[in-house]
Amino acid sequence: MLFNSIIFVVFFAVVLALYGAVRDWQLRKIVLLLASYLFYSAWNPYFVFLLLAVSVLDFQLSRLIHRSENPRTRWLLLALSLGINFGALAFFKYGNFFIDNLRVLAEWLRIPLPAYTISVILPLGISFYTFETVSYLIDVYRRKLVPTDSFLDYALFLTFFPHLVAGPIVRAGDFLPQCEQPRSATPRQFGWGLTLMTCGLFLKVVCADALLTPVVLRTFSASGVGFLDSWIGVLAFSGQIYCDFAGYSACGIGAALCLGWVLNDNFHCPYAAIGFSDFWRRWHISLSSWLRDYLYIPLGGNRHGVTRTQVNLMLTMLLGGLWHGASWQFVVWGGLHGAFLILERLLVQAPFPDWFRRWSGTRYLACLGTFLLVSLAWVFFRATTFASACEIAAALFVPDRVGLVHQSKATLATTAVVVSSLVAGQWLLRDSCLEHCFDRMPWWLIGIVLALMLTLLVLTPGDNHAFIYFQF
Repeated sequence: MLFNSIIFVVFFAVVLALYGAVRDWQLRKIVLLLASYLFYSAWNPYFVFLLLAVSVLDFQLSRLIHRSENPRTRWLLLALSLGINFGALAFFKYGNFFIDNLRVLAEWLRIPLPAYTISVILPLGISFYTFETVSYLIDVYRRKLVPTDSFLDYALFLTFFPHLVAGPIVRAGDFLPQCEQPRSATPRQFGWGLTLMTCGLFLKVVCADALLTPVVLRTFSASGVGFLDSWIGVLAFSGQIYCDFAGYSACGIGAALCLGWVLNDNFHCPYAAIGFSDFWRRWHISLSSWLRDYLYIPLGGNRHGVTRTQVNLMLTMLLGGLWHGASWQFVVWGGLHGAFLILERLLVQAPFPDWFRRWSGTRYLACLGTFLLVSLAWVFFRATTFASACEIAAALFVPDRVGLVHQSKATLATTAVVVSSLVAGQWLLRDSCLEHCFDRMPWWLIGIVLALMLTLLVLTPGDNHAFIYFQF
């Protein structure tokens, strides 16, 4: 069930009506839980049982971990839970990736290996809810969190439909306290929730799907692309993936807010970042903070010298890239960001002249450089094969006289307007937020903006495209 579909509008209206009609708090949470299972089953009803099994298993294991006073027993229980959760993720998501690479290695070593593949469907959102339940188990093991005694609350935390299939990755410490007292949206929350959903759908349907997706397809589905074609397609994808994923997050956060539930922001002007550390504090915030808290810091963070810090950064980003998909292209994408983060640390310590550090233009150059290198890395994220990714990336650095072949002046203009508007708008809001911007606007101007967005949503032709992050 897609946020950008009529069936979701009907579904959400029914959920709002039932949630508002029921007064008992436990029954309200049951309504949300059943609605979440229905939302998930609209994709594949069989995997609801996998989601339910994960909920039951981790609910019980977390209680056993908390009750045990024996350090070895607690560690073994945590290892068991992590093994089961990551084992299921590895089987569904990385099974064929492992087999394919094992076959390549066997061929290189001239060892006969029978042809074999795992015929399974990747459960929707498994990467997201696995990280959510793992963070819960680790926090319980660290004694940072007392496990809930309510299975209903835990199951709702894991399956709450606004964040279930593509995030944001919710922490139990943020969500479970909200289960303790009855929650209803205030008029302001409801209004802002609908506003966020409108903005999110506008980003997805109009900006990502209608304006930028055709441009991206022309570049990434072609062969022999030149300098201009490559740059247009790459910049278009930078805009597309932001509008697509930030649009989904805005819809999810807005839908939760309409019900009175608060989910943390997942994006904050990432293309206005000054440096790559700043970028990862602004892009997919729930994932980057998860990787920091449960991978980078446990590896040692920056506490053991320069070399160890660089190794920890690279390992974190390589695994973060692999989290996105079972492909070496995602590993390269993560490795590039690891290299960018290491390079940034070296540049911060470089002996630049004082006038250069004080020069106001340094911030603009750093922002532009960050955006262009992030866009370069997106090539490996989007390309269908490693060879085509290398071809497009190489074309970005080789000016030619061919000019526009796969693109046109219209797509050039579309990409320039949309992407430059995104970057400029994010730069203006980098130290603020969209809600504060709306608060400063007169009511009539807000009405005009929302009416224009809704009109364009209704008039935009085309099919309902799934969100990019559904595949992760």
